[in-house]
Amino acid sequence: MPACLRWMLPLLLTGTLLAGCGGGHEAVRSSPPPTHARDWAMVAPANPAASNAVLMRAISLVGTPYRYGGNTPESGFDCSGLVNYVYDDMLKVKLPRSSSALAAYQGPRIKPQQLTAGDLVFFGRGGQVSHVGIYVGGGRFVHAPSTGGTVRLDHLDAAYWRDNYSGAKRVVN
Repeated sequence: MPACLRWMLPLLLTGTLLAGCGGGHEAVRSSPPPTHARDWAMVAPANPAASNAVLMRAISLVGTPYRYGGNTPESGFDCSGLVNYVYDDMLKVKLPRSSSALAAYQGPRIKPQQLTAGDLVFFGRGGQVSHVGIYVGGGRFVHAPSTGGTVRLDHLDAAYWRDNYSGAKRVVN
């Protein structure tokens, strides 16, 4: 089974894939994300087709090498380059290039329990955003984590991500 399908199968089985169906640069820290995968709500996206397109494209890029400043599958990705590529490729949506600018981008802030596929999730310390990923459902997100790594799926309830979670935004309406 291809690696990307291994990650998609649990999402398909839990119903996360729905086939057919401005301020400053700081993100508002609402309530912390749930601490157990079983506590994540299943919120249906307002635009399932667009959310699925973003979700499927993001998952298809798992394994792509990390590269600072990278913004294509051929060159590799940094976190905001991945987000920009996916949204432009699938929805022709042009987004700001940095994680902090993405956090300040127009769009409603989302409580962790209301996340849906395609939402942007932000991380940082001291009110400053330094990392961004794309929520895929079930408490998981796709991101380009660091030098030497690859685009991967992680759990929001893992200690590091939970402790550095700083908010979320909805781009797909």
